[in-house]
Amino acid sequence: MATGGIGDGAGGGGAQAVGYADVLRAPYAARLLTGTLVGRLPHVTGPVAIVLFTRAEGGSYSLAGGLAAAYGLATAVGQPLLGRAVDLKGQPRVQLPAAVVSGLGMVLLAFAGIGTLPLAYAAVVVAGLFTPPLEGGLRALWSSVLGREALVHRAYAMDAIAQEVLFTVGPLLITVLVAVGSESAALLVINVLGVLGTLAVVASEPSRTWRSAPREAHWLGALRSPALRVVFVAFLFVGLALGSITVAGVAYADDHGRDAIYGWLLAALSFGALVGGAAYGARQWAGAPEPRLRAIVAALALGYLPLALTPGVAPMLVLAGVSGLFLAPALACSFIVIDRHAPRGTVTEAFSWLVTTFGVGAAAGTAVTGPVVEDVGTSWGFLVPGAAGVAALMVLTAGRRALARPRRGADAARESAPAVERVEIDRNGATEPGFSSGREA
Repeated sequence: MATGGIGDGAGGGGAQAVGYADVLRAPYAARLLTGTLVGRLPHVTGPVAIVLFTRAEGGSYSLAGGLAAAYGLATAVGQPLLGRAVDLKGQPRVQLPAAVVSGLGMVLLAFAGIGTLPLAYAAVVVAGLFTPPLEGGLRALWSSVLGREALVHRAYAMDAIAQEVLFTVGPLLITVLVAVGSESAALLVINVLGVLGTLAVVASEPSRTWRSAPREAHWLGALRSPALRVVFVAFLFVGLALGSITVAGVAYADDHGRDAIYGWLLAALSFGALVGGAAYGARQWAGAPEPRLRAIVAALALGYLPLALTPGVAPMLVLAGVSGLFLAPALACSFIVIDRHAPRGTVTEAFSWLVTTFGVGAAAGTAVTGPVVEDVGTSWGFLVPGAAGVAALMVLTAGRRALARPRRGADAARESAPAVERVEIDRNGATEPGFSSGREA
């Protein structure tokens, strides 16, 4: 499918400003965003739903954690594999069957329970492994739906903000479903919604007609790009920072004798991310995004470091809000960088790898911070996100040379083709810093 026009409205000084409303007014944009958010509910709420269900069935916290970890690991493995399948086969042929199989895995858990542990583990592994790569699929669609580069960038920012909303609303929805029904009912309802959301996406014309550019056969797929490897490792550390905050936040709430403080801390983080994402997406950014990503991650690391002071509740909530300010901008900027560097024909897989590395990092953060809090205290637990943020910045700094050349495939034929032709045959055909038009991101 032709995806021309990506260079129109780049972030130059004379470009016409666009807002979030301009994105949502584009044909199919609101449907795709809403369908993707609803379709991702099982993924976002899966660990919480599994833990609540296991406890309701009389299982231990260790079993609940084990099942949730198995689900998370299976999701991490499945996302890039399914993303590659989407690039090869198209969205409807992969996304909808995967959503149905994933949902059936959770249905099996809901009806079989935890009485037979191998069956319970098999159910969550199937559910995780077949979680459809809707995030990567949506980001692959934006250029064909929106056309103009400025709109695509605004959509990436809106995407990052929507993630924060989803991760806030999703667990709340689970608790409401449990309150009015049961833990097993919550599993069933969430996964039915997931299938319906996926159906809304893949039944749309942009999803049905989207085709990835022809790709060079390579077993590494998107990972053959040195720049993408740099970004993925950096965001593994960003994920580690977030995972560590969830554990350190529980310890902080325990230290202050009020469980509600933990919820307020997470709410402050999410609010900060919402504000930061909205502010980042509200302006046009000149210049290449790779140096901007380093600057944003540096600010993110700087925002995490003061959390180790663990002051009283009110100032801690302020620090939490400040620490969240640069998360959504970092994600939004990373989407642009990934789009620029993804090898030809691997864009969905590339975005899916970001989901995987971020999730693995978050799981590692929870694993690392628990012993730190138990052995040396809450303040040291809050040093982990700061250290992880610094590590992410060091990775991006060390990878400056790889990030300086967004060549994405380096086909001789593609590089010699006219710019307009490259836009039509390959949305990832930029040969110089900037998108296919040559304008700056």
